[in-house]
This record gives sequence, C-alpha cells and structure tokens, in this order.
Amino acid sequence: MAKHGTRRTRPDELVPGTVRVLSARMNYWPEDAHDAIDALADPQLGYVSRYALGRDYHKVLRNALQGLSDDIIERIGPMGYRVFVDSGPVLEKALARNAGIGWIGKHTNLIARDAGSYFFIGEILTDLPLPIDEPASAHCGSCSACIPVCPTGAITAPQQLDARRCISYLTIELHGAIPTELRRMMGNRIYGCDDCQLVCPWNKFARAAAHPDFKTRHKLDASRLSELFAWTEAEFLERTEGSAIRRIGYERWLRNIAVALGNAPATSANKEALAARADDSSALVREHVGWALEEYAHRSLAQSGS
Repeated sequence: MAKHGTRRTRPDELVPGTVRVLSARMNYWPEDAHDAIDALADPQLGYVSRYALGRDYHKVLRNALQGLSDDIIERIGPMGYRVFVDSGPVLEKALARNAGIGWIGKHTNLIARDAGSYFFIGEILTDLPLPIDEPASAHCGSCSACIPVCPTGAITAPQQLDARRCISYLTIELHGAIPTELRRMMGNRIYGCDDCQLVCPWNKFARAAAHPDFKTRHKLDASRLSELFAWTEAEFLERTEGSAIRRIGYERWLRNIAVALGNAPATSANKEALAARADDSSALVREHVGWALEEYAHRSLAQSGS
C-alpha cells in the first residue's frame, strides 16, 4: 500500500487519462459442488473455498472484460483503457459500490441484493466520459451473523477485518509458518474460507455460475485430507493447472493440509500420511507435520487421563 501511494484512490494516476471506471461482476458459485456446510462439518475432508474449485478467475474475468472492451471499441471507436482483475492498486469494492453493484457488508465482502456475495469483480479504467451510476445503499440492517461465525475472530467489528487472523490470508498469502495459536481454529480449511458468506442471509439469492470454467475440478470440493497430502509435486502441478490454488505452491499446500490433519481425527490413515512426511525436505512442512503429530499425542493423553 505504501508503494502505490495515492494511485490506489486516484485512478487517473494509475492509468493517465482515466475519467471513469466500469465495474463488472461474474458469479462463481459452483452448483455442482459438494455441500459446503457438509464439507466443513467433516474433519476428514479438506475444505477449499468455493471460488477456487474451478478455473482461475483472474483469467476468466480478465478475458471477459477484454471482450467487453473490444465490443465497446467496435461500437464507438478507439478509447483509452486498461483492464484490472486483482492486478493492480484498485479499490475494487468501493468502486463496485459506487457503480451500484452492491454494498460492502459487515464482513467486508461486496453484497448484491439480487445475487448475494458469491461473485468476482473486475474493472475497466477508461477515458470515456460515461454517465455516472448511483451508489448502492447498504442493507445489512441489524444482522451481524458474519462476525461471530468467523473461526479466528478476524472480523473485529462491522467492516473491520484483521487480515493477520483471516484464514484466507493464512492459507493463501502468508508465506511462512501459520501462528500456532490460530491453527486449531482453522479446522479443515486448506485454501481460503467461506464461513462469513455461508451464514449471510443475502446468499439465498446467490446465483450459480453460468461460466463452465467454474465447474468443480479434480474433486477438490470433497477430497480426503490424507489423499491430498499424498500428492507428489508433479500431481499438485497437474491437478492445479489453470487453478488459483497453484499460486500458493506445493510447500504451502502441504503446510495447510498438515494443519488440517492435526485438527482431524487421529485415524491410522491420517497418522500414516503425516508420518510419511515427518522428514520432508521442507523445514516449513516438517514443523507443521510435527505440530499435527503432537496434537494427536496430546489428545491421546487427555483421553487416557479421562
């Protein structure tokens, strides 16, 4: 944020000549996926945020926005523009709110009255002096269901998120060790988190993804942790090709699953899966595997003591 300075709030500094921002949404909810609540409730399964079960949205939405830009140019002639999908210092949620797409909910995600919050947003910064839409008004009312449901207490107040505690940050953006005090709270979430959205009443209006690229791939909606942990790096790269998951890399993928295994029942399959990586070449993976095995040992002692 310090690096980009005022360009985040002044689009014309980011793309000179910009006078308007076109904001667009694309629904991603995978209707074919295993029930999200059921997947979270089964500690033997690895939970992947529903947005990441299909193709990488960056590519899909960027291509769609490029197509829209081409259509505009074909209709009206040349224009200056640049497409953004999480690819630059753009206040995308504030811009989408100001464009009338939806409001920023208490969980800090964008919510639309007709589509809930299961959608991606992207922007076209342009020099076209287009009419300005009315901003969306907020409709969370007195509801605050998303705040107490956060597993790690990352939503500290309405519209306030402590990213350092957010499971999406911990499993995707964080490069090092996951803080030990947060590991038990993560449950079986191995890539991202949907809890705050799953309880949002507005998601009863959520629309299934229309784009075929968002269909579930490689059974990542309901795969057993022990099986995922057994993937080789080659299998990881093959099965996450074209997926947003690949961006975390194999090492962090194993780190996340090790934590989830530590929170799972100490079955023979889970013990064997962890033991097989106790001497992993990655110090990061070894540390998290060690933690998981210690969790099994602590629970076993507690049970024998009782």
